[in-house]
Amino acid sequence: MKHRYACMLRLATFTAASVLTILTAGAQNTKDFSSTTTNADGSVTFRYENDKAHEVMVDVQFAGRKPMQKDADTGLWTLTLPCPAPDVYPYCFVVDGLSVMDPKAEGYFPNEGFKNSLLRVSPKSGTLISDSRPVPHGRVEYVSYKSKALGGVNNAIVYLPPRYDKDTSKRYPVFYLLSGTTDTEEVYYKVGRMNYILDNLLADGKAQEMIIVLPYGNPTKLLPPRQPQGGMMGGMGMMMRDVVGDDLMGDLMPYVDSHYRTLADRDHRAIGGFSRGGNQGLGIGLRNLDHFSYLCSYSSFTATNIPGVYDNAAETNSRIHLFWLGVGTDDFLYGNARDYMAHLDSHGIRSVKEFTTDKFGHTWMNARYFLDCTLRLLFNPEASEAAMKAGKPAPEATGQEPQFTAGVMAQLFPRQVTSPEFSDSKVTLRINAPSAREVMLQGEMLSEPVAMQKDADGVWSVTLSEGIDDVYKYRFVVDGTPTADPTNMYLAPDRGFKHSILENPANPYYLQNMGDTPMGTVAYTDEGGTLTATYTPVQASKPVTICLVPGANDTVESWFKIAHANLIADKLIHEGKAKPCILTTAKVKGAKELKASDYKTWSERRQALVKRLQSL
Repeated sequence: MKHRYACMLRLATFTAASVLTILTAGAQNTKDFSSTTTNADGSVTFRYENDKAHEVMVDVQFAGRKPMQKDADTGLWTLTLPCPAPDVYPYCFVVDGLSVMDPKAEGYFPNEGFKNSLLRVSPKSGTLISDSRPVPHGRVEYVSYKSKALGGVNNAIVYLPPRYDKDTSKRYPVFYLLSGTTDTEEVYYKVGRMNYILDNLLADGKAQEMIIVLPYGNPTKLLPPRQPQGGMMGGMGMMMRDVVGDDLMGDLMPYVDSHYRTLADRDHRAIGGFSRGGNQGLGIGLRNLDHFSYLCSYSSFTATNIPGVYDNAAETNSRIHLFWLGVGTDDFLYGNARDYMAHLDSHGIRSVKEFTTDKFGHTWMNARYFLDCTLRLLFNPEASEAAMKAGKPAPEATGQEPQFTAGVMAQLFPRQVTSPEFSDSKVTLRINAPSAREVMLQGEMLSEPVAMQKDADGVWSVTLSEGIDDVYKYRFVVDGTPTADPTNMYLAPDRGFKHSILENPANPYYLQNMGDTPMGTVAYTDEGGTLTATYTPVQASKPVTICLVPGANDTVESWFKIAHANLIADKLIHEGKAKPCILTTAKVKGAKELKASDYKTWSERRQALVKRLQSL
């Protein structure tokens, strides 16, 4: 698909007042209301404010797309739907054909492409398996590590159990857990809520203590434009080899074993995942049974021609403590998953099979349920063996099972435009909106909103040539409706409307420009229902503490997800331009503060942080 560069802009120097106008112009949410309400009868009411919309629908995974009606008294678009079961459901609003996140919802679905919000429907009594209960909580750490397989830097998330820091002599088994196609490494944390599920199971004595590692299943997307890239397949230049497998086995696993107290043997390693992650996890695990003995597949399947596995049942069975496979009978992958289960049966490979009928197919409601099922068995040889012995054969094929085909793939994952796209000193931003009459670009890098131009394919674009050397928040306004960039995976984790993040790959604090810089961790901890974020450098001998205070619409993630405060500190410490320091959103008595509210843009906040660190 060809795109025209719409215009070249020479940007004026912007003022704080103009930036504030840009970020609030065209905004919704002028009324005080709740966008979602769970009613006493279990139904859910959705509300959305947009005076310029002609048609609005809500798209939620328990009901599909349903039209909303505009209330004459409140001016709000509303709809009440019966809810089938308490759970956490992804949803969005569809405004005149454009899918947008709920601008009033804090919870969101991290993804390379689509942008959804999260709805929690409470049970009438008790809690969900994924709720944050008043129990000891583990710590979730964001890490970056050098990847020889990738030829750059990759990201992962590491969960540490509640007692990890209390007994420093104890070592733990490790579960490598991958998310699905277009998901980032965050999804099993923010949507799957793996940390709270395991916290709750540990508190109830229903699971073994373990470390959980969330790899990123499409790491080539992290590479700058000068490197081969691609969507699902990870770039044409890397299609002929298993980049994810090479990275996990050769780079991530050694990183985890060297930075955490792991039990580094096959009896204490598990691997699995949801959808594409299940395929990746099974493929890696079955090819490396000298490293893994617990395998889990959630709504997935893998190759049936792995040498030495299916044709050697006795040896394979002796090496696998748990081979667990789950899928919904209404999943579009059900036929493929059932066929794979039958393949295992026909070759005498033992497995546990779980089927659901009430979680709406290929969804994260299933992914959470399957995770809860398997966490109860992992690293518990007795429980795993009992489950394996009780395993039943796959259901007989009826010929009516849905199968995953190229057509299904094209429908689920249509070709998308590239946005943002950096080239030399320019960046082009695009959105596919063929029915739109007007599209504007708003952002911290602009002195005023800029009109975008539409090409023959219905793609709107604009090219910026100046004022884009740092990190900025931006959004599109499509016929008066603000929306994040649908194809930019980086979202500002704000409390309300979530802008996209524009970061120039040429800036010195860009992840792939860190070179040999040792990179610390950013840990998220839940203390009494309050989430805090804390950066700790690799070497923290007598560190200074700086409290990073979020702004009014920020969350505790903002300083790290938008400003990349951790990467700035890593680089300055490594270059000897700053002393070792701890950066935290927690209140620390006597610590120096840096307030986001003192600055109008994230570029200004980053510059202020650099000066503060250099002055230590």
